[in-house]
Amino acid sequence: MKKIIAVIVSYNRHTQLVACVEAIRQQTKKPDAVLVVNNGSSDYTTVWLDQQNDVEQIYQENSGSGGGYHAGISWAYQNNYDWIWCMGDDGYPKNTALEFLLHHANNEPCLLNSVAINMADKNTLVWPTKKYNTLNEVHEETISGIAHLFNGSLIHRSIVSKVGYPNKQLFYKGVASEYFYRITKNNSFEVKTVLQSIYYHTAPQDCFQYKWDFKEDIAAYFYIRNRLSVLCSKHNHTIFSVGKYLLFLSAFVLLLFKNKQSEKRKKINLILLGAVDAFTNNYSASPNSIQRHIQNQYQLSLYRRISNSIKKFALLKLVPSYTEMAPSRMA
Repeated sequence: MKKIIAVIVSYNRHTQLVACVEAIRQQTKKPDAVLVVNNGSSDYTTVWLDQQNDVEQIYQENSGSGGGYHAGISWAYQNNYDWIWCMGDDGYPKNTALEFLLHHANNEPCLLNSVAINMADKNTLVWPTKKYNTLNEVHEETISGIAHLFNGSLIHRSIVSKVGYPNKQLFYKGVASEYFYRITKNNSFEVKTVLQSIYYHTAPQDCFQYKWDFKEDIAAYFYIRNRLSVLCSKHNHTIFSVGKYLLFLSAFVLLLFKNKQSEKRKKINLILLGAVDAFTNNYSASPNSIQRHIQNQYQLSLYRRISNSIKKFALLKLVPSYTEMAPSRMA
């Protein structure tokens, strides 16, 4: 009998986590266990999880989706589960999601994914898949070669045995893509999106598409830094990957100007920081350290404004004007 475990990575989304766990409990084909990786939540999440007798919990400091799925998948693998059903706390599966995935799990090992649907309208695909943008357009059971990882992703343990765990160093933004390319590159694993298996998800935000709030949103740094790792996992040639990365950086900068975003200089500075860390394999940054970097830029800018004002005032008051210094004309 094949054992199945549902793995949820959660951080400070107590209400959404409850909805996700309840959706798993209501599955027509129930998993054998539910594991929540609690990434250092400071809301009611930990208290609630401690009260659940049918939910396993890993509590750790916030290590992003990379550290979360690394911990969850490694725990499931080491505890001899055959299928690992992965998802985040920003979505939940329809009650038939797991049943439809398992309908297509005959050829092992394989990676099977639910189709992610916008939970707001229950119809729009969160990520356009093949030629489809809405659920109403779907006229086939599966799409081969496509899987939006960690959104109702059913992973066979043989895949984990071959490619290892998600890269916890990446923290987040690119973790799923990097792991997907590791699974599919140079391997013959079957990969499918099962269009009858529905996973409801919040609408994503993309740094390319919306006004980047520099003071609040630090995701762009991780997106930029991790992009090189994603490209290296996707392609076999490092030089080709580096070339595509440089094009990506150029496009990112150009879009800052095209979208008429504010604080371009500070944003370019953060882009360069992410690029330098990518090329030097520096994965030591954390959300707190990036936030401090942003705050330091604002403090430096404020210091410069104040110092420039003082210098201007001193020049006006203490340095004689040209007319005062010029000799008077002789009559």
